[in-house]
Amino acid sequence: MFVLELILAGLEALKEYIALHVITCLIPAFLLAGAMVSFISKETIIYYLGAAANKLKSFALASGGSFFVAACSCTVIPVSSGLYYGGAGIGPAFIVLWVAPAANILAIIYTGAILGSEMVIVRILSALAMAFVVGWVMSFVFRREEAQRTGSLFSMNPKGGRIISRKDLILILLVVADLLAPNYLVQKGPYLHKVYVWAIGIIIVAIYAFKVKSWEEIRGWLGETWWFVRIILPLLLGGVFIVGIIGKLLPQQWVENWLGGSGVFASFLATVIGQTMYFATMTEAPFIHKMLGLGMGKGPALALLLTGPGMSLPNILAIMKVFGFKRGIVYVILICILGTFVGWFTGNFVF
Repeated sequence: MFVLELILAGLEALKEYIALHVITCLIPAFLLAGAMVSFISKETIIYYLGAAANKLKSFALASGGSFFVAACSCTVIPVSSGLYYGGAGIGPAFIVLWVAPAANILAIIYTGAILGSEMVIVRILSALAMAFVVGWVMSFVFRREEAQRTGSLFSMNPKGGRIISRKDLILILLVVADLLAPNYLVQKGPYLHKVYVWAIGIIIVAIYAFKVKSWEEIRGWLGETWWFVRIILPLLLGGVFIVGIIGKLLPQQWVENWLGGSGVFASFLATVIGQTMYFATMTEAPFIHKMLGLGMGKGPALALLLTGPGMSLPNILAIMKVFGFKRGIVYVILICILGTFVGWFTGNFVF
């Protein structure tokens, strides 16, 4: 009987999630991720992340570009290591390793739909601040190794020089508008009104796409979009189901006692939980929503919101394998310190 109650709790969470978020949030979000992969020049971005590039510019580009890489803590490792061994500096490479899962655009917009705009703004600013600290610390600690490594790498000239064409930029902005409009133009009233706004937006996107892109380019875009759907959606649905079960199992008193308030220990515990547990991208938002309902403080919630998708035990082991034990351990300790500080600081001075 108890097992049946757990299953029903998971199904109820899944039912609510599918009914309220798939059409107006996930469909345009996946289309946006596919468009980023299809229409943005990777060669130009990699050029500006080179180990010899200006650190402030390369850190800013790595941070900003990572918002458009929808990846969880494990799937981002090939992207980051590919940049690193292709010539990018250790700072930009580890910024991508952090920001892409911790604050990608899919997770950010979904966070807004679930947890509200305040949490989104604080999550973005915190992820960016942590990214620059990660970049500077990793570059400073391993500056000698970087000097030796960059001596054997050559500079790669970008093909062309434009990261994205004007037509592609307009198309991406239209998809972004379709993603944001239903949740921000229709904040009250029946959910069907949001669907109407989404439908109008998707029609505009389709008309513009067929006007400026060939059928082959559209097929390529939809193919990249389908890759994200195929990889992320099953994990997302499974994660929501598990969140429903956890909400049924987890004692509210435990959450209030250990993760409530805005103390240093609560933020540290939330950070450690986030660093060890595995969250597929976007599954962290419903989990945090459930934990907040059980009494979790907003500061510790932010710490878990950042470190949950940004790091996991499999991720840590893979980083140490790919980048080396010393780089891995410095990165893990650094994120633990930063996550704890950000949770404590925002819990006491922001929320």
